[in-house]
Amino acid sequence: MNQVYEKERELHREVAERVESRLAGVEVLAVELRGPEQMAVYVDRPSGVDHALCVEVTAMLREYLGRYSLEVSSPGLERPLRTRAHFSKAVGRKVALRTASDVAGRRRFRGQVVRAGEGAVTLAADDEIDVPYDEIVRGNLIDEG
Repeated sequence: MNQVYEKERELHREVAERVESRLAGVEVLAVELRGPEQMAVYVDRPSGVDHALCVEVTAMLREYLGRYSLEVSSPGLERPLRTRAHFSKAVGRKVALRTASDVAGRRRFRGQVVRAGEGAVTLAADDEIDVPYDEIVRGNLIDEG
């Protein structure tokens, strides 16, 4: 797997552990490296994300500011999807995925989520395809707005 994606997964584990253990109800949806010195953290909570929450999460992640410029934000309309739980909530919606390695000869997928199975999400595009969660490095809802 690409080193960037491995680093993102490592950072996600660290950031999620820190934030979710201190802020009840807050979920770290994704951590993305937008360059060698820029990190984006997407958070959500049932009551919604506001500026105060972003400030609070940023304060918890101050130690990363020596290595990265940090952006903390809500998931937005093109919500990041990484886990089975995320895809379960997206059944019936269109998504875009990128994988670490080839799945059925491709690394990029667009289609409707048919089901969120135990080890893979099933997408319907031209035909149905199962994409293993472990291979997904980027996944987002497609804004059909």
